Amino acid sequence: MTKAELIEEVSRVVEMTRKDSEVIVEAILGSVVRALRTGDKIEIRGFGSFRTRSRQPRVGRNPKTGDRVDVPAKRIPYFKPSKELKDLVNGSPAKTE
Repeated sequence: MTKAELIEEVSRVVEMTRKDSEVIVEAILGSVVRALRTGDKIEIRGFGSFRTRSRQPRVGRNPKTGDRVDVPAKRIPYFKPSKELKDLVNGSPAKTE
């Protein structure tokens, strides 16, 4: 599913204009990015959690020339799906508590 398809789906389900749905989707995605940028963890119950993980600096290789390349340390986004989401994807009914 692309971002445009997600906007269309939100527009259809909530019965809003496409423009209003686009604002909502952009606001949600922007909030997630801002939170990850500041190092916060985002947890959406029943869906999963987003966080960042640190990667240590390392020495890599240029695949074309074989030269050594220093790869700096960086933070990468990481998503961990909830058990409920895993069960829904695999066809098992999710328990509601």
